[in-house]
Amino acid sequence: MFKTLLAQDELHTSTAPLAATLLRVTLGVAFLAHGLLKVLVFTPAGTVAFFESQGFPGITAYAVIFAELAGGIALILGLHTRAVALALVPVLLGAALVHLPNGWVFSNPGGGWEFPVFWVFANLVQALLGDGAYALRSPLASGGTR
Repeated sequence: MFKTLLAQDELHTSTAPLAATLLRVTLGVAFLAHGLLKVLVFTPAGTVAFFESQGFPGITAYAVIFAELAGGIALILGLHTRAVALALVPVLLGAALVHLPNGWVFSNPGGGWEFPVFWVFANLVQALLGDGAYALRSPLASGGTR
């Protein structure tokens, strides 16, 4: 098994679904945590005020909260994984734009853009990989690789 994991000549069909699952659940938990942070800590009103201070319409705060909560749950469960991962990319690009003036490193005051941009690419990888193992999958999905 260890030799199989270290071999770099091909994608391992025995471990790739588990890797996709690990990424999917990790992304889902992170999105859920960020959505809950906006609801429980910053409060929706505080989140709206922050979005407006950044030049976004206040209503977009509610859309982002919904996207993070619903998207996080969908990713954890493995529902519409590819579509959800792609649908969350604009949220992450918006976060990257907000953090752009703060510099690259996310530990900078106000947070830099490196983490949101990394997250964009992690979502793109998830969209390419699909559900992975242990996913509920879309009830509308029909055959083929997910």
